[in-house]
Amino acid sequence: MTKQTILGRVTQLAKANINALLDQAEDPQKMLDQLIRDYTSNIAEAEEAVATTIGNLRLMEQDHREDVDAAREWGEKALAASRKADGLRTGGQTAEADRFDNLAKVALGRQLQSEKEARTAEPTIAAQTEVVDKLRTGLDRMKVKLGELRAKRDELVARSTSAEAQNRMMDAVKSIDVLDPTSELSRFEDKVRREEARAMGKQELAASSLDAQFEQLDALGDSAEIEARLAALKG
Repeated sequence: MTKQTILGRVTQLAKANINALLDQAEDPQKMLDQLIRDYTSNIAEAEEAVATTIGNLRLMEQDHREDVDAAREWGEKALAASRKADGLRTGGQTAEADRFDNLAKVALGRQLQSEKEARTAEPTIAAQTEVVDKLRTGLDRMKVKLGELRAKRDELVARSTSAEAQNRMMDAVKSIDVLDPTSELSRFEDKVRREEARAMGKQELAASSLDAQFEQLDALGDSAEIEARLAALKG
């Protein structure tokens, strides 16, 4: 996987519009679960690739520092050889002075080569540093996006669970409608009312029977009075 591909994927995923994706989904919860799996997998891949990119950048930086250090060291060696040559030439040792001047030239050549290598690496290091910064920023945004996905999934699951509970409650309420004459409660109430009516009927019946008995008693009393008065008249 090249760094361009990594950077492109990280940027695309980090800019994804979750709400727009959910609006187009037939089953938002399943889509969120799939997005979470995809994001988690892509983040793991990107982290490994970014780590490799950073490692390569650190190696280039290390090589660059070595080239800079080498250029400085070769410059110091060239200066030391040149001063040595000057001292020998002052002392009349021309041949030996020429040898040290040649050594100074060799050192200067090595210095020049090291400086060229250091300058050549600098644009690449700068470009790689920019890529690494973008990858890190993209990864951070992807991790934030992953957190948003998980929060959205949890919110959706909670709302779905709440809606199902409300629907079950409403179904239960509908099944126990006290105004429905065919419901169990209404039939039980009718049965109670019939029992109450029968009890009232029995009470009225019992009261009517008692009144008749008292009426018969009163009639017997009247007959006895008449008989007594009749006997008095005869006597």
